[in-house]
Formats: sequence, C-alpha cells, structure tokens
Amino acid sequence: MKIVGAGYGRTGTKSLQVALETLGYGKCYHMEELFRNPQGVSHWKNAMNGREVNWKKLFTGYQSIVDFPGSMYYKQLSEYYPEAKIILGLRDPESWYKSAYETIYSFDPGLSFKLNLGLQAIYKKKARNLLQVFQLNDKSIWKQYFEGKFEDKNYAVRKYTDHIEEVKKEIAPDRLLLHDARDGWKPLCEFLDKEIPSKPYPKRNKNEDFGDWAKNIVRESLREK
Repeated sequence: MKIVGAGYGRTGTKSLQVALETLGYGKCYHMEELFRNPQGVSHWKNAMNGREVNWKKLFTGYQSIVDFPGSMYYKQLSEYYPEAKIILGLRDPESWYKSAYETIYSFDPGLSFKLNLGLQAIYKKKARNLLQVFQLNDKSIWKQYFEGKFEDKNYAVRKYTDHIEEVKKEIAPDRLLLHDARDGWKPLCEFLDKEIPSKPYPKRNKNEDFGDWAKNIVRESLREK
C-alpha cells in the first residue's frame, strides 16, 4: 500500500482513484471495489467493531485506497503502512454536504433490486456478502461514524471540518497532501514525484450521474459469479 486516502466520500475520490491508476499505482481500492468484491466485508466489520484487521489480506493486489470506508480508518492504515503517503481530499464543506446528502447518503437501489438481492442471498454467497455491505455502510458510516446525525447539516459539516484538522494534526506535513480535485495533476504529481500526464485530470462521478453509476455496479456484482 503506497497511498492512503483520508478524504471523505464526495471529495473527488473517484477521480483520485482514476488519477492514481493512471499514474501507475495499479488497482486503487474504492467503495466501488467493496461492492464488486463483497467478500472483503468481514475485514471491514472487524474494523468497525474494533477488532484486529488483516489489512494485508484485504488489500492484496492494491497499491492505494481512497473513499469510504477506508478514510474512516486512515490513522490505523497510516500506522500499518508507515511508508505510505496520505492524500486528504478537500472540498468546500457546504458543497460536500449537499453532494454527500444527495448521493451516497440517499442512495436507494430500488425495490426490485432489494427483492432480487434477498432471493439470491438464500443460495448465493456473493449476494449474502453484498447484503452485508449495505448493512455495513449504514451501520459503520451513518450510524456509528456520523452517530446517526448526518441529516443535521451543522453537525455533519462540523464533523467534516474537524476531520480535516485532525488529519493535518496526526500526519506529518511531508507525508501529507491536501488536494482539491480542481487543482488537477500538478500538486498530485509533485507530491508523488510523477510526470504530469498529457490527458486532463479525471472528472468522474458527478452528482447527476451517481445514481445510475451506483446501480450499475451493484447489478453487475450480482450478475458476476
């Protein structure tokens, strides 16, 4: 693990995932990866419950991680991977809250998907794991980390800004990059000592695209063996 993303979901994490993969870091672990490979849910359940986590096994084949749920455990990951660099995604707090509320917090795959998932869970292990992923996200992110108060905008924004200050305090400055997706390639490449690619910095997972994108991922995951 060479890069640990400490930024919350909806701070440009999907774009950062694509950027890191473009820069040659191989596969980057993002919430999307948990939906595609839900067998990893047991490790995240251990993290949520304060038990020992086999990070090495969970991240086999990955060189970086961004987004929830990883960002909630950035301190543990930064200690487990002492050579890894830390990237803290930044976004205007008001803009972040609006985006997070309208997308990841409000995401609902629909009744037909839920019924299909429930039926497949009876005989298909992957469906059972995927069901646990939905349960994990609700419990670990919204009920535990945000204490069931995400709909309280003032509370959620304060949690967001406090997290930024905590990361800046916990991580040594020479190991940390504060990165706004609008800053593009230059600060990221300088921090990682990489050449700036000729292609534009990725712009992925906009609010208006999120619902279709997320539903496609979980549907594809169910179709895969």
